[in-house]
Amino acid sequence: MSSKPTLRADARRNRERVLTAAHEAFAEEGPMVPLDEIARRAGVGAGTVYRHFPSKEALYEAVIVDRIEQMTEQARQLADAGGDAGETFFDFLEMVAEKAMLNLALCDALEGDEHYTAGLSTAAAFHHQLGRLLAHAQEAGEVRDDIEASDMHALIAGYVAIQRRSGTGKGLGHVLTDGLRARGSR
Repeated sequence: MSSKPTLRADARRNRERVLTAAHEAFAEEGPMVPLDEIARRAGVGAGTVYRHFPSKEALYEAVIVDRIEQMTEQARQLADAGGDAGETFFDFLEMVAEKAMLNLALCDALEGDEHYTAGLSTAAAFHHQLGRLLAHAQEAGEVRDDIEASDMHALIAGYVAIQRRSGTGKGLGHVLTDGLRARGSR
């Protein structure tokens, strides 16, 4: 997890309001949303936003890092829980794609390297936990053994891109996931 500075209670609330508003605005409109719009949605002035985030890029990165931290924690919990390793792996992959589909900023981040690796320790933690899910699924014979954890960034980006560009209701992401399945698995 990233270290966050200790703030007074009111400053902490304002920062959370800005992050929440930015999550929503970036999800709906992508990274081009004006900072003034984020401030308006948060119910604060632009100066308050700048006190917490020196630029829109810093705010965008904070939003992406927060979302990736949430997914990392979810992957960790799933990897620790056991259960059907193949189903867990494919469900997690689908969940990541669905979250990205509903969030333009996350979708853009997962499709490209520019902002996705902005929080390197966050990205590394995400890939570590995803690698654990992959390893469990491979050990269970549910995922091909020629896929490596280092391949997952490209595969997730591809899955998101396929889902994003599929016609309404088509959900062609299964083409990619079917290709990941081990021969003879479900």
